[in-house]
Amino acid sequence: MKQMPTGFPKNFLWGGAIAANQAEGAYDEGGKGLCVADILKVQDKGSLKKKSNKEATTESIEFALKDKEGYYPKRYGIDFYHTYKEDLKLLAGTGMNSFRTSINWARIFPNGDDETPNEEGLQFYDDLFDEMHKNGMEPLVTLSHYEMPLNIALKYNGWYSRETIDMFVRYAKTVFERYRDKVKYWITVNQINLIHHESFNHLGIPADRVENLWEAKFQGIHNECTACALATKIGHEINPDFQIGMMVYDGLSEPLTCKPEDVFANMKRNQMEYFFSDLLIRGEYPGYAIRFFNEKGFNLDIRLDDEKVLKENTADFLAISYYYTICSSAESMKSYGVNEDGALMNPHLDASEWGWAIDPLGLRTVLNYYYDRYQKPIIIAENGFGTFDKVEEDGTIHDSRRIMYLREHVKALKEAIKDGVEVIGYYPWGPIDIVSCSSSEMSKRYGFIYVDLDDYGKGTGKRIKKDSYDWYKRVIESNGENLE
Repeated sequence: MKQMPTGFPKNFLWGGAIAANQAEGAYDEGGKGLCVADILKVQDKGSLKKKSNKEATTESIEFALKDKEGYYPKRYGIDFYHTYKEDLKLLAGTGMNSFRTSINWARIFPNGDDETPNEEGLQFYDDLFDEMHKNGMEPLVTLSHYEMPLNIALKYNGWYSRETIDMFVRYAKTVFERYRDKVKYWITVNQINLIHHESFNHLGIPADRVENLWEAKFQGIHNECTACALATKIGHEINPDFQIGMMVYDGLSEPLTCKPEDVFANMKRNQMEYFFSDLLIRGEYPGYAIRFFNEKGFNLDIRLDDEKVLKENTADFLAISYYYTICSSAESMKSYGVNEDGALMNPHLDASEWGWAIDPLGLRTVLNYYYDRYQKPIIIAENGFGTFDKVEEDGTIHDSRRIMYLREHVKALKEAIKDGVEVIGYYPWGPIDIVSCSSSEMSKRYGFIYVDLDDYGKGTGKRIKKDSYDWYKRVIESNGENLE
């Protein structure tokens, strides 16, 4: 009988993950064009459960472009564009053997529809990947992580337009060819199922340009998935050793109660969470999704050639971001499909200051769900605990809650591997503090390394190791055996 693993494999990828738009800054340097993230302003103080604009309109975009008073943190990030050598060296001190980042699409094709790529942008990532290798880090690179050139949103309505397919494929081909010998692991789109909370930031569809925004989102997803399949085909032709994956955020839910109505409603909700990975891993439209579209009256432009390329070019692995778990009920699902996701808080779980339920066991649960469904290698591309950090008078930062969160999740990950789930990598989110995706603030911190900047970019920018830095170092040194 086959023997189950007893712990993490020897070649396990211990990494950390950031996104170009949240870290690099230098929004107007090196020939870069504006991307969709560059128009997101820091949210006013108040509720901790702040979100960036779920939707944007032509008017709000034009306001941001003219605004001289508001602060737009993702234009500046943590200045990683200039500090990446020092930052990577510091991160490498934990022993991490891999690092996830994204290529800012607008740094390569500033307008998206440019005839030729921006050489200065290409050279920056040449240098960045070289520096990763110098520090013993295998790059894991995301092609699209909320960095669509803003011009594509304004001129073409983002992923709603089939023209964006060709622009993305040209971009992917350009970077695949350029970095064919420097990058092996690729993710086509970050959290491709995140269309409720990051609609414009993800799909680039101005809400005032379409008659039915929900229908437009799913048309955008179809176009985006088709582009991912085409890019996967080209990538494998350029380098057969490429591992090209697709990524979801874990949006699976559990029924709020065991009432049959809640169980059934939750099952239907989870089907539409699996839809994105079903399309890119199984390669075809499932019956439940077709029924969903028909019942909603959605008329999507899905062509036979699209279906063929989806079927023939499925993803090599599944990447997942995991932060928290949720529930749903028959009642909550009444709003699903009208820009709500039907999610409820689990009453049995504690939560972070931002309302994210803490559920380490849930990680083991969903890993088994996903692996049972797909039988594909899995990478945990994000996992982390956003909270406030305090610099003590002696310069130390004691982030015990973060250590506790990560410790319990690594334990759950190890148990999932012992269950037989093929997990090949773990990438805590934001190993160095970066601008928050959801609220564009710095005070929601995830890192092992503190960056001395506030929500409005004020501070020295100094990097300071937190207690979690040494903890993660011990975890990696022991290949996941020492979690204390």
